[in-house]
Amino acid sequence: MKLAWWKWLTIALLFYTLLGGLLMEVPRLNILNETIRNLYFHVPMWFGMMILLTISLVYSIKYLRNPLEKYDQWAAESANTAILFGILGLLTGMFWATYTWGDPWHGDPKQNGSAIAMLIYMAYGLLRGSFSDPQQRGRISAVYNIFAFAAYIPLIWILPRLTDSLHPGSGGNPGFNAYDLDSKLRLVFYPAVIGWTLLGIWITSLRVRLRQVEAKKIEKSLL
Repeated sequence: MKLAWWKWLTIALLFYTLLGGLLMEVPRLNILNETIRNLYFHVPMWFGMMILLTISLVYSIKYLRNPLEKYDQWAAESANTAILFGILGLLTGMFWATYTWGDPWHGDPKQNGSAIAMLIYMAYGLLRGSFSDPQQRGRISAVYNIFAFAAYIPLIWILPRLTDSLHPGSGGNPGFNAYDLDSKLRLVFYPAVIGWTLLGIWITSLRVRLRQVEAKKIEKSLL
């Protein structure tokens, strides 16, 4: 099967991220030291998650305006892939916290907010499974998805900035852009963000195609 150009780009960027992230020299920052390499994995995963959740939100709105099944499928699968990225982001964050904070789960507002946000979106998946009627499932899930995104923003971006937090960019702590992010870090970080985001879109598109094939099989079986 011939791959589209952007899929080859995804593979190339992720290979470059892995190779550069492990082998390229990094600046020696206080406390972080070699763990700064996690910047190429933890942060881009969260960027990918945010973009996927935004895509899911857009398709939920489109479904409410025009209830096409493909919109509902893209909304659901974008959220599912975002949850996967969110879990990976939490795990890589816990790994980072072990070396920098001394504990994988410090009860930091950013960690707690991220965990709550993931639970909210997991409930979105459970909600979808509780309806047998496709249109009812699509409408109610779309409305829930909009409110879930509205809750996600303050949990991730606003509340951690208003309270004491060890996480960079929260609780008065400077973000990584305030540190010495020299050209070596940027050369890997920005391609990593693009690569992980494209991977999320690729996974989502495969899941949507799978659901469409399953729907066609069910439709044929009913004829």
